[in-house]
Amino acid sequence: MIVDKFQRVHNYLRISLTDNCNLRCFYCMPEEDYEFTPASKLMQHDEIMAIAKVFTAEGVDKIRLTGGEPLVRKDAARIITSLAELPVTLTLTTNGTRLHEFLPVLKAAKIRSLNISLDTLQADKFNLLTRRNQFQQVFDNIHLMINNGFHVKVNVVVMKGLNDVEINDFIEWTKDVPVHVRFIEFMPFSGNRWTSNKVFTWQQILEVVGGKYPITSLAGEKNDTAKKYMVEGHAGTFAVISTMTSPFCAGCNRMRLTADGKMKNCLFSAEETDLLSALRNGQEILPLIKQSIGNKAKELGGQFTTDFEHLHAEDIHNRSMITIGG
Repeated sequence: MIVDKFQRVHNYLRISLTDNCNLRCFYCMPEEDYEFTPASKLMQHDEIMAIAKVFTAEGVDKIRLTGGEPLVRKDAARIITSLAELPVTLTLTTNGTRLHEFLPVLKAAKIRSLNISLDTLQADKFNLLTRRNQFQQVFDNIHLMINNGFHVKVNVVVMKGLNDVEINDFIEWTKDVPVHVRFIEFMPFSGNRWTSNKVFTWQQILEVVGGKYPITSLAGEKNDTAKKYMVEGHAGTFAVISTMTSPFCAGCNRMRLTADGKMKNCLFSAEETDLLSALRNGQEILPLIKQSIGNKAKELGGQFTTDFEHLHAEDIHNRSMITIGG
């Protein structure tokens, strides 16, 4: 098992396949002319498999593939197919633009749950947020996956003054469609223009929803990152990921592997451990993994607290979101 000094067992690995993306969301990517990591510096198929097998031998039983956008990688289908042979629950976080092309691959890999990013239900605002005209494709693909039996969670980063007015539009969507909407508090990363006054909090979200709908809290599980709710009579549910105001670090079981093979023991950790270079040099990587988890901070990478109103993004040492993997 992979256990930290706070006795948290880590059985969940998030693997970023690429820092490339076909959208340009400002809160994720620093600028339009971003220079992506050269292919030679990315983990290759066999390297991903070798590293994943070390983790699964130590008790990892869930792997989530992320990006950038994982499905823009040319060998994404091969990687998905290979990882599906490991004794893990395999899931995927995607922007949804290419899901229609990968439906047979995902079915064959027995992937049953998908996280799809969609921050607005308005096409013009989607263009503003992503700088790409892909709203209808994403929206159609969400329904395509639901109609094919996938459990679909839609990730909505809520930003004050931008899309907070759409919160109840998303709730209305869950009335007849079994979609599970997850509202995410806006988090600070390098280059994403985060300021505290853009954060729309968990409590504010509940006030907005509760002002129109009767809501019921749903029971959570030990390692949940989201606080779950339902509206009576709705086919879907909603949840809030309250990283900034009420983090869930006490039950954290997650580790991250960036596309260039660096291990991060927390989304907000400043330190990284270079597993890919070690692997290419013929070194054992398990001691590095355990050392990284041994150094894991109690919460929020040890970089800030829930007093986010006095937080300055430039004081946080981290990558941009696109180079970490969601």
